[in-house]
Amino acid sequence: MLTVYTQSDQALSWIERHGHCPPVFVCVLGFTETGLIPGISAAGKTPADRKLTAIADAEFLIEGTTTKATYPLPPLISGVSPVFITKALVDALHTPVYLFNSGLPVPPAVPAVDLGGQPARCLSTGQALPLALVEHLFQQGLQWGAQLAQEHAESYLVLSECVVGGTTTALGVLLGLGIDAGGKVNSSHPHCNHQQKLALVRQGLSCGAPHLNAMEVVATVGDPMQMVVAGMAIAASHSTGVMLAGGTQMLAVYALIQTLARQRNLAVDFSRLVVGTTKWVCEDASGDTVGLANLLAPVSLLAPQLSFSSSIYPQLRVYEQGFVKEGVGAGAMAIAAHLYKNWGQEQLLELIENLITRELGQVKEKQKQ
Repeated sequence: MLTVYTQSDQALSWIERHGHCPPVFVCVLGFTETGLIPGISAAGKTPADRKLTAIADAEFLIEGTTTKATYPLPPLISGVSPVFITKALVDALHTPVYLFNSGLPVPPAVPAVDLGGQPARCLSTGQALPLALVEHLFQQGLQWGAQLAQEHAESYLVLSECVVGGTTTALGVLLGLGIDAGGKVNSSHPHCNHQQKLALVRQGLSCGAPHLNAMEVVATVGDPMQMVVAGMAIAASHSTGVMLAGGTQMLAVYALIQTLARQRNLAVDFSRLVVGTTKWVCEDASGDTVGLANLLAPVSLLAPQLSFSSSIYPQLRVYEQGFVKEGVGAGAMAIAAHLYKNWGQEQLLELIENLITRELGQVKEKQKQ
């Protein structure tokens, strides 16, 4: 049910150390105007939809199916939001959920810690975020990572994100740090739009001020989530396990952690860090997530072999065609459910389908009203 794609010894050691523990789910919400560019992302049909995707996902993660959502889940080009996977599993595991607003256009309609951030400008400007704000968000991440690890000493942290356009800012950070990530990242499209992403990143890097360190790279072409999660992971690694929940975006965060540790002489227990995503990301033929992870060695990349090919819902079956793939920590929560409860394909699919059944029932009820 679980495949280790890179650094198997490190992954098995992490599983032995932390896999029996209950997870704590953290989602850092952010926004970049990069996500409004036509065609850049499939996480919402229109730019107006994509502006609210993270806010809607956050509300669904806490409130679930309701006929009175302040921000209903936006329609996707195809499929359903990966928040359905995450929501089904955090509920079934009774997992504590923490939401952090690192920089959204409007506040979520559910409780979230406001970190005092702001939405990022499009990375093509080369001025995505003020440098002082990037430093502030990193310090916030360090403080909260230490606090959460202390409060949940018998657990480990699943650090996830929701940032539309985030694989493009991830590419920006990776290239800005000197990592040859071109052609290796993923997207919510079935075939990654590499040329569009690369052109935007190159424009941003050429327009921005010369970047000498990790902070400057994020200020030039990043998004507000990245430094928060990097700080959380660094601080939490001193005392507990951390699963960075995502593919391309979390590999970019991992690269930031490596660079920050070197540039600032920070203590990081890398043996406590792994990256958990989905097989749809790891086996995406239009990207090279495994190759990217190998460039960042020794990072351990894991994914559950969850399949939707037999699902009764076409909205889930399209995942097998390359749509959506990942988001809101979906892959990591499937890993956590398998490790903690030994749930396999049948149990996981049933939980997810049951949630979709309830949601469709609520939609029908709303239409009657």
